[in-house]
This record gives sequence, C-alpha cells and structure tokens, in this order.
Amino acid sequence: MTGTATLIKETAMTRFKVFAVLALAALTLAPDFAFAGPYEGYVTAESRYGNGAVSAPVRVSQFGRQVRLPGGSWLYCETSSLLFDRGRPCSETLRRESLDFWETQSEERGGSR
Repeated sequence: MTGTATLIKETAMTRFKVFAVLALAALTLAPDFAFAGPYEGYVTAESRYGNGAVSAPVRVSQFGRQVRLPGGSWLYCETSSLLFDRGRPCSETLRRESLDFWETQSEERGGSR
C-alpha cells in the first residue's frame, strides 16, 4: 500500500472507532428516554413534618406517569393507595420519596417519628 492509501485506511478506522464509541454511549443512555415522553407538567410536594417543599417535572412513560426526584432518578407515581384520595399521586410520591423519606420508612414499619 502506498502512504496515501494507508493514511486513508487509518483515518477511516479512527472515524469508525469514534462512531462506535458514540453509538455505544447513546445506547447506554437510551433506556432512560426510550419510552418516556416530554414533560407533562410539574408538581409541588410539601412535607408533613416541616421538611420544606419541592417541585419536580412529571412525564408520561410506557407504563404510566413518572416524577423526577431531586437527585435525578425517575419513579413511577403510585396509583393504588388510600393515601391518594386527593387525586395527586405524583406529588404524594414525590413527598414520600424525597422530603419525608425517613418518616415514611418509620410509618411503614409501624414506628413513631
């Protein structure tokens, strides 16, 4: 092979490697976005124990609504509980899983605050 042909081959291989790395990165990130649509809106949750308030986006995914926790994780909004008689399962999920997390754990174990 001549010097030009070798250079072209090396450039093509380098481009392929870069493309492969970028494709792998995209596939790694894809599951988080694969079945989730754009934000549907925002909810605000207020602590029942004086721990403040927080707002977070809500999106619709393949299996229902999800709310984003302050750390960035997405959780499905709980839908089957007597706690949600106000019709606000996403704000209740946000409150229970972020602001009042430890109090919720204590309640579920049957302990007191």
